[in-house]
Amino acid sequence: MAHYRAPESKREQFRRYLEKSGVLDTITSVLVALYEENDKPNNALDFIKLHLGAAGPEPGDTEALRMELADLQQKFNLLMEENKELRNRLMQYEPTSEDGAAE
Repeated sequence: MAHYRAPESKREQFRRYLEKSGVLDTITSVLVALYEENDKPNNALDFIKLHLGAAGPEPGDTEALRMELADLQQKFNLLMEENKELRNRLMQYEPTSEDGAAE
């Protein structure tokens, strides 16, 4: 019987660990929310993931964000090039602060 008690002890320790870390309460609340849904979702696992925060962005959102990122990167590159050009033009008309301090 001693062999049988060891796994039970480990189970109890694990259960206490899950309870202490809030996992049991969170899972219970998500399952209760699923139970109380009037219109049960077709995919219960997706419902659980969504309510646990594990679901990522929608594919359409991801594509829109990628397009926005590409557009912003292009604008950034153009502005950096313009900044570089304006600095070079400014250097033609104004001496650097180091040159002025040396005089």
